[in-house]
Order: sequence, then structure tokens, then C-alpha cells
Amino acid sequence: MERCGARQALRGLTMAIESLLTEISRAHFPHPPATAARIAAFEAQMGWCLDDDLRAFYLHCDGAELFRRLPDANYSILSLEGIAAATPRLRQRAQGASETASLYPLVDCQDSDFVLVNVANTGGPYPLFDAYHETYPREVRKIADAFSDFLERALASGNRFFWLDEQG
Repeated sequence: MERCGARQALRGLTMAIESLLTEISRAHFPHPPATAARIAAFEAQMGWCLDDDLRAFYLHCDGAELFRRLPDANYSILSLEGIAAATPRLRQRAQGASETASLYPLVDCQDSDFVLVNVANTGGPYPLFDAYHETYPREVRKIADAFSDFLERALASGNRFFWLDEQG
């Protein structure tokens, strides 16, 4: 595993992620931020480092619901603890499929549907994939090149799954 400690300081937030985080705090339901120590413990536990977008998000809020609170949230961005807890369940669903080794649940879309982050590209940016419960793990579809791209499109979606609107 890449040494995450060397990346503790963000390289500088882009204007895009800063404005997205401001929007989450203004109009959505952010959780309290994760500490740098909690992030380091998560990275050690999971065996991968957060990319810059995810690190900025988790230092700002350790998970969030967009548009509505649970249980009615279509977009529930998991806390670090939530990612760790959901990963074994997702792996069990994949029944050991080796191609899922770099995929981790990031957003719970309810009804056993998730948005996954693919951490295979060490250091990021990490792309995001739709994991529809009826087709995962046989089929996953890339829906964003990076977390900031995902957030921007999700926040503009009006609480709709933007990638479903783009299919047709």
C-alpha cells in the first residue's frame, strides 16, 4: 500500500470541490467531519488511500445525505465506518469475484444498490461505478471519472439518479 501519511496534507482543494462541499453544508445533510486520525485508521484498515477529492470530503463531513434524510435519501454517502461495514456484505454478494477487489461501496442508493469507488488507480482520481443489485458483480457501469464529478452531477440531479437519465 502507498504510504498514506505522506499525503495527509491536501495538495490544494480545487474551486470545484470547495464549492460542492459548501453546497452540501448549505442545503443538504452532512455528518460531522472525520479527523485526520480517523482517516489514517480507515486507510490502514482498508489498505488503500483516499484520493484528494475523497480526503477533502471526509475532512469536511464523514458522510452525508443529499436532498433528503434517511430513510428517504436516494444519495447516502457512506461514512468511513459505513464503507468498512458495507464492504464485506458487497464482497459476499460478489461471491469472491476477483474483479471486485478494488471496488468499494461509497454511496448507498437504497434497495441494495450502491455507487462504488474503484481504487485500482493508486492515488486517484478514483472513478465511480453503478452497482445495480440485479446485475452486480456481472456488470458495473462507470458513471463518473472522479468523486467531484459525481458530486457535481448528483447535486444538479434534483434527487434523481443522473446516470439512469443518461442511459437512453
